[in-house]
Amino acid sequence: MSAPAGAWGGPGVGGPGDLTPQLLDSPWWTDDLVAQAGIPVTDVPFVSVGGGIGSFVLVDLLRIAGVEPSSMRVLTGADYPWQQYEYLTRCSQIPLTERIRSDSTSIPDNIWGFPSLAMRELWREKTLKPAWNVLTEPILADYWTPKLGSIFEGMAKEAARIGWTSMVLPGQVRMVRRRRGGGYFVLLTPPEGAATTRRVAVRARFVHLAVGYPGVKFLPDLQTYRAQYEDTFRVVNAYEPHEHVYDELIARPGTVVVRGSGIVASRVLQRLIDDRDRHGAQTTILHIFRTYVSGSHGGSVFSRRKGAHGWAHQGFNYPKSAWGGQHWNQCRALEGAERAAFYAKIGGTNTPRRRTWLRQLARGRKEGWYRTFTGTVEQVRPGPGGTVVSRLAETATGSVYDVPASFIIDCTGLEAGVREHRVMADLLDHGGAGLGPLGRLDVDRQFTVRGTESEPGRVYATGSMTLGGYFCGVDTFLGLQLAAVDIVDDLARQGFGRRIGVARSVSQWWRRMRWREP
Repeated sequence: MSAPAGAWGGPGVGGPGDLTPQLLDSPWWTDDLVAQAGIPVTDVPFVSVGGGIGSFVLVDLLRIAGVEPSSMRVLTGADYPWQQYEYLTRCSQIPLTERIRSDSTSIPDNIWGFPSLAMRELWREKTLKPAWNVLTEPILADYWTPKLGSIFEGMAKEAARIGWTSMVLPGQVRMVRRRRGGGYFVLLTPPEGAATTRRVAVRARFVHLAVGYPGVKFLPDLQTYRAQYEDTFRVVNAYEPHEHVYDELIARPGTVVVRGSGIVASRVLQRLIDDRDRHGAQTTILHIFRTYVSGSHGGSVFSRRKGAHGWAHQGFNYPKSAWGGQHWNQCRALEGAERAAFYAKIGGTNTPRRRTWLRQLARGRKEGWYRTFTGTVEQVRPGPGGTVVSRLAETATGSVYDVPASFIIDCTGLEAGVREHRVMADLLDHGGAGLGPLGRLDVDRQFTVRGTESEPGRVYATGSMTLGGYFCGVDTFLGLQLAAVDIVDDLARQGFGRRIGVARSVSQWWRRMRWREP
């Protein structure tokens, strides 16, 4: 992807163009320090770091608010905004034709949510089924959810409408440092051959961080096994490429251990059972639960979550009121430990109640090829005949026994540690940022990162790295959009972009419906 013209600074900038010890050690940079290091500087009012869906949603809203592309840059190593999300969904067995855990009006390319995704599908496939589903959910039907491919198609069209590629500055961001005199320096490593120096500095008044998850997360015992035995073939994470597991199980009978009880685990189980049904695989599935849910649980009679056969069932990550109802109001009023307790009360591992895979699991239990265990895995080691053995301490009886398998699939989640991402770690060490009640970036109600102020500048953050703040549903399509609304309103108060009132909202929606530039 090519950079905008003149993005790397003016011609003839000399020097080594790399970090000096003084720059590395200083939490505040001056223009002179950067110049002495020979690092070329380019100026732009607003920078978004990450280039994923979080960046896309905020930049899209700023374009709607009247900000020109020349006033914004997106610093990213991605080729398109949904690239990382597409990779993760593909690895976790969600092809483009499958449905994801999102509702009809949570549309990354349409802040208004109208026409909804269900209406798009109704129009495209010439069927009234989506309308009936939405009107009767969740009583007569499961929650309607969109197909993954339709999300990417919509984002591609909106990216072209707002001029996304003209705002992209390709490269890897190394750090964000406060600038003496106000604003920030964002240090970027350009692609090889794109610039005459090793680093480029972008000087901006406003910085937005939307870096997503830094990597996959392994359970400690599985991490120890992989490190000790260097076996990435039989012990895999659901968020990394592992198609060989399914190919091997189709080719010959085998046993697979699945660990986890969230949406990814349900999708992996569905893939394993589909392979039994479609390809004749003779796979035995052993599912290890850390906590076994046998029925409705948690909270009062009005907020209890349904559950059965080990699973906690919930349509979305949190109750829908977390995005704009009583839970939204409650979360914004809580501080510290009380807010952390609130998250624990309404959150936790859960998965939607979908009839298709629930029937599959019921059939597996009846026929004996799907079995569940509840307990703690004490150790994982190689076994005879190319197997991998889990030493399981059963919760109910205290019995300890071995569970051999051909493969283990870890479906417990992504790495969420802030310090695992080097930009975040540097912001904590040198940028004044702190941690919130859940151990991620501490942000205020406008998603400003507390402690990073460099007047008249601001650092904002959205997405998974802000979980634990005053808004629960940050790591969702709708959550990213609602966070973007708060940020755009805050930026408008500081003179960057216009406030999106009723008249502007209606006129911009009409422009979008005709696919005109904002």
